[in-house]
Amino acid sequence: MAELHNDTIEARARQLVEEFALFDDWMEKYEYLIELGKSLPPLEPEYKTEAFRIHGCQSQVWIRPEFRDGRVYFKGDSDALITKGLVALLIRVLSGQPPEAIVNARLDFLDEIGLKAHLSPTRKNGLASMIEQIRRYALAYLQASRN
Repeated sequence: MAELHNDTIEARARQLVEEFALFDDWMEKYEYLIELGKSLPPLEPEYKTEAFRIHGCQSQVWIRPEFRDGRVYFKGDSDALITKGLVALLIRVLSGQPPEAIVNARLDFLDEIGLKAHLSPTRKNGLASMIEQIRRYALAYLQASRN
């Protein structure tokens, strides 16, 4: 998927809500989530390290940030299919955005899709850990850009 600079976090989130609304039941939504994960470009092995691992996830999850041209880009991976789909959702919505937008993003689309209601407690915790780490990365870039 080409990264677009002119679309907002809200516009990307709205698009995902519309895509998930096309499915009638949760098995179909899980299958779509898995497909999104499979569509993620592979994360280079040198980034599958402790430095990029997300703690608080039951499965192995890595998210690598890159700051260029005033925007934060993310790559990620997981060893679990549904979790990799969650990584793909977050990357699709947040990658390529200015750090301040990421820090302040309301990620209500996760509730609108129904994910939080249909994820197991361990996956919910993992998703919260991913979001927290992504925001930490963005905040660090924001602070560095102000210095």
